[in-house]
Amino acid sequence: MKIARTAAELQEFLAGRKGISGFVPTMGALHSGHISLAEKAREENDTVVVSIFVNPTQFNDPADLERYPRTEQADLELLEAAGTDIVFAPSVKEVYPEPDTRQFDFGELEKVMEGAHRPGHFNGVAQVVSRLFDTVKPTKAYFGEKDFQQIAVIHKMVEQTNPEVEIISCPIIRDMDGLALSSRNALLTPDQRKAAPCIYKVLKEAATRIAAGGDIKEITIWAAEQIDRNPFLETEYIEVAEPHALRSVDKLTEQNRIFAAVRCGKVRLIDNLPIN
Repeated sequence: MKIARTAAELQEFLAGRKGISGFVPTMGALHSGHISLAEKAREENDTVVVSIFVNPTQFNDPADLERYPRTEQADLELLEAAGTDIVFAPSVKEVYPEPDTRQFDFGELEKVMEGAHRPGHFNGVAQVVSRLFDTVKPTKAYFGEKDFQQIAVIHKMVEQTNPEVEIISCPIIRDMDGLALSSRNALLTPDQRKAAPCIYKVLKEAATRIAAGGDIKEITIWAAEQIDRNPFLETEYIEVAEPHALRSVDKLTEQNRIFAAVRCGKVRLIDNLPIN
């Protein structure tokens, strides 16, 4: 497995490869969810590229950027075991030789849920993903559904800038107790980690009640109350939305999902699941 620190090194390596390429963009601190994406890319492509880059433009809280875990050596060992061909691990200066002032328009997508609670976040995501796509020029790019709204935003960005890239969404990978795997989980204290699976447990029960015909507004209020009973958890939002523009719904239709963001101390956890 090769490690490239510059775009020139990456492109020199890729110039000698034939066939289709799969790309997994990450911010490092890898877990089994990331590795499942790399393994899926390995199954479907001739060349697998994974990036490790903590993107400063998608953090609206500088303290959150500072706290974000960085475990490059362990990440590289995991990626080599997963069959990755090349890891692109650039510096901030390499990705942003000049400040990126582009402003993307995602319509209602950037005004609901994560967009409403993290102003500017998705614009920063689009900046870095579009730059990485321009550098890697992948055939396919793989993203996990824990960040479901982010995938919708990237689809919009691709429509505007990189129509040749196929976006592949992959299922959420969970720990044994149901907690969605996230790099931020490593920042939880033992007591917080013990409390965090409550989020999935309550969302699963809420989804079951809604699927059985329960009132969506009443059930989402109930779900927030259940989560907030835990002294380590504080709900930011729980919403039921359709899967494309992610507009909130008050009546069940096909393919709706339930979404949540919950504060666990200084760590912000998100999750979602389909309502069947």
